Amino acid sequence: MTATDKIKQAAHKVGAHRISTRPSEHHVRVEADGQVLAESSRAMELDETGLPTRYYLPREDVRTDVLSASDTTSHCPFKGDATYFSVPGVKDALWVYEAPSEDDAKPIAGMLAPWPGRVTVLVDGEPA
Repeated sequence: MTATDKIKQAAHKVGAHRISTRPSEHHVRVEADGQVLAESSRAMELDETGLPTRYYLPREDVRTDVLSASDTTSHCPFKGDATYFSVPGVKDALWVYEAPSEDDAKPIAGMLAPWPGRVTVLVDGEPA
């Protein structure tokens, strides 16, 4: 673990950095170049200090037939290791934490999150 990770985890433990999840009451639709990639009324919302709400979608609600695994990976000291998926024309369009490292992130395990700005994320028909 890097020194930065240790600082972030310490901030999290004293409440300076928070992650919370909850089942979403909203309909989430994800598009790329007019193609629907996902539609879900079963999303999980993840709120994280300093970031906009992210929507994690069950795999069953995502068109996995258009996804291709990316070589990209990342690490978050609050959620763990993420892997990425691309769609035609959009590299790293979605990410997933298969096995989140922290209890607060466990509800999003295995769920796919669209990368706003790389793909269009609509929540109840409005841009997220």
